[in-house]
Amino acid sequence: MTSSQPVVIYPPDEDGGRRVRVDGEILGRAFGVQDVARFMQEAGLQEWDEMDVVRSDLIDWRGGGSDIWRH
Repeated sequence: MTSSQPVVIYPPDEDGGRRVRVDGEILGRAFGVQDVARFMQEAGLQEWDEMDVVRSDLIDWRGGGSDIWRH
């Protein structure tokens, strides 16, 4: 994962899922911070956990922060 392309978490959809994009590629939908952490691990940041997700400046939360999971 390159640091020049942030992780983008899109606003929640009708089901409460948020698309996760890493390095320009949509990895899937997250339904909570744990899912985002799993996507980050799959993208090469194996040691990331939920607290890293909440605190990271690499993540561009659109439509609300890490505590928003409802449309």
